[in-house]
Amino acid sequence: MHVHILGICGTFMGSLAVLAKELGHRVSGSDANVYPPMSTQLEQQGIQLIEGYDPAQLDPAPDMIIVGNAMTRGNPCVEAMLDKGLPYTSGPQWLSDNLLRDKWVLAVAGTHGKTTTATMLAWLLEFADMAPGFLIGGVPKNFDRSARVGESPFFVIEADEYDTAFFDKRSKFVHYHPRTLVLNNLEFDHGDIFDDLAAIQRQFHHVVRIVPANGQIIMPVDVPALDQVIEQGCWTPLVKTSVGNDSQLNSCAEWQARLLKDDGSEFEVLHRGQVVGTVRWQMTGLHSVNNGLMALVAAHHVGVQIAHGIEGLCQFGGVKRRMELIGEVAGIRVYDDFAHHPTAIETTLQGIRAQVGDAPVIAVIEPRSNTMRMGIHRQKLASSARLADKVYWYQPAGLEWSLQDVVDSCENPAVLARDTAETIRQLVAEAKPGSHIVIMSNGGFDGIHLRLLNALQKRYQTDGVECG
Repeated sequence: MHVHILGICGTFMGSLAVLAKELGHRVSGSDANVYPPMSTQLEQQGIQLIEGYDPAQLDPAPDMIIVGNAMTRGNPCVEAMLDKGLPYTSGPQWLSDNLLRDKWVLAVAGTHGKTTTATMLAWLLEFADMAPGFLIGGVPKNFDRSARVGESPFFVIEADEYDTAFFDKRSKFVHYHPRTLVLNNLEFDHGDIFDDLAAIQRQFHHVVRIVPANGQIIMPVDVPALDQVIEQGCWTPLVKTSVGNDSQLNSCAEWQARLLKDDGSEFEVLHRGQVVGTVRWQMTGLHSVNNGLMALVAAHHVGVQIAHGIEGLCQFGGVKRRMELIGEVAGIRVYDDFAHHPTAIETTLQGIRAQVGDAPVIAVIEPRSNTMRMGIHRQKLASSARLADKVYWYQPAGLEWSLQDVVDSCENPAVLARDTAETIRQLVAEAKPGSHIVIMSNGGFDGIHLRLLNALQKRYQTDGVECG
């Protein structure tokens, strides 16, 4: 069968393309913007990529068109598809019909940390020789791809609350029918499709409703937004977690992670108050510890022994674009991070600050998500980056409000950036050996990462870039 995917370079759709190819389909797809790492992964899988939406790509007609949720009426391919009466479906529905129906689905939901937690969970099952299938909205370092069918009944999926398609406005995750459900956290986001937090909570309760009574829901204590979801009705055993130092841990939680180092690189795992092991890993930040504990508990639900799971966490390699060290030149480290929400920006900077102490941290932030384009959370941006020694706020095309107000509100040094070449020039002039430059965006950011490393290499006339 020839499957053609509209919006193939999105993190979900790109992973779906990999699964379709593994299931034996001929796969092609198109997108408006084609950029690494997803484009690289797709090309390596032998999947044909087309830039743009010329309707000619639908001639001859594919057997099935999978429509990404970024596609809208008015898109040339969408209009041609409808006019010709071609068969189409959404990505989540296709996945449910063709792969998930007979699987034990472990789904990871929440405003933040879905990709990393799902990757950790898939890795823990892999480390336990359980050969899981998985679909992750990113490129995991412990695997050579972001999705695979797997060789066991278990399938790990990043469960996104974003809507399914222009013809199906339900959240993606209601299609997955999880048996193990992780609820990491919940805040207001996706202002382009949700009116308020209550609208998102309604979708979260839809997925809670379909978790069977012999399944399990894992969630942290002391998250009121999640507690309110559960109060609407829950028919599945709940397992609660808590993370922090001794004064922060909640004794009501069955599972706890007690920090041994402030940067989160070392912590004890406790079950019902008893220490069952210690994690020492390369991850940092309280949010990473929370993600790790969630993955560990979810893996335990399907049979992974805790000691073995802890050993697996210690060998977790991370995810591309999640505080990924992409290079070092003359002692200047450059990181790539996907953060595009004030909470994610704040926790990312908390993690690196705890790790590097007083070393200079320079943040380069492009708020380009749909929610940011609408101006939602704009009042929280300045404080979210307060732990950086300096912040470059980049004004992306299409952002209809000025970031100058954010710059003016920052208590730490901040500048408004409008041109990547000029920003690179300023960063090269300012950064000194020992500096840490954290670039945060959920897009390609005009290739600033490698351009910056090349400029630093030229400035310091080094033999090459040391990559992380």
